[in-house]
Amino acid sequence: MRDSTGSADAAAKAPHGIADVARSAGVSSRTLRHYDAIGLLPATAVGDGGLRRYDDRALVRLQRILLLRGLGLGLPEIRRVLDGEQDDVTALTAHVAWLERERDRIARQLAAVRTTITRIEEGADMNTTDTFDGFDQTKYKQEVAERWGADAWESGARWWESKDPAAKEAFQAEQRAIAAEAAALAASGDGPASDAGLALARRQFAWLAEATPPAELTADRFRTLADMYVQDERFTHAYEWAGAGAARALRDAMHALADRGL
Repeated sequence: MRDSTGSADAAAKAPHGIADVARSAGVSSRTLRHYDAIGLLPATAVGDGGLRRYDDRALVRLQRILLLRGLGLGLPEIRRVLDGEQDDVTALTAHVAWLERERDRIARQLAAVRTTITRIEEGADMNTTDTFDGFDQTKYKQEVAERWGADAWESGARWWESKDPAAKEAFQAEQRAIAAEAAALAASGDGPASDAGLALARRQFAWLAEATPPAELTADRFRTLADMYVQDERFTHAYEWAGAGAARALRDAMHALADRGL
């Protein structure tokens, strides 16, 4: 992809200079040079004086980098996700689906907050349905109770509410990192019982064990959760944004670890 000759042909293929790309993307030229240095976003061409230029494909890759950074992934994890993908359109389509769900959720929260402001200004009574639209954290309560008992939801809710914002963000960031690792496994072709597959499953077990007492996270429950990542699209989306096949690769790796007795 990269052409360091500085020729007119190379410049024509890469019409976007580093300053223009940096300004449009809202990042610094220093950041782009760093991405180049670590191989995350190589410049398409480098001309006289080290001026970096980028073609359209590089711009698409930068867009993906910024989207994944917005999800809290680190640069090494982002590179694994991007290097494992062969089809930009498929990857971006999966990300669009995730962004649309987030947009809808945030739009509902915005409407709820605006309604609250209006009611406060007018001295009107609050309405619980409108006030908390988009904030519902209990929509899966009945499903959880049916699967794992009446106390499972309450225990999980208490655990989550006990965490401070930094701890909540760290927990969510770990899930995103696991998704990236699952996508990398799917792209690598390594089997679920490979060293990489078992390491992924152990990482997922440790993540789940933060919220579930280890004694309750049996091999059978671990397998059930694994199956949900493929059978339930709500859970599939939580992993597939990182790359096609991520949810299935994670499920298979979790089954392989469960078969070994965790």
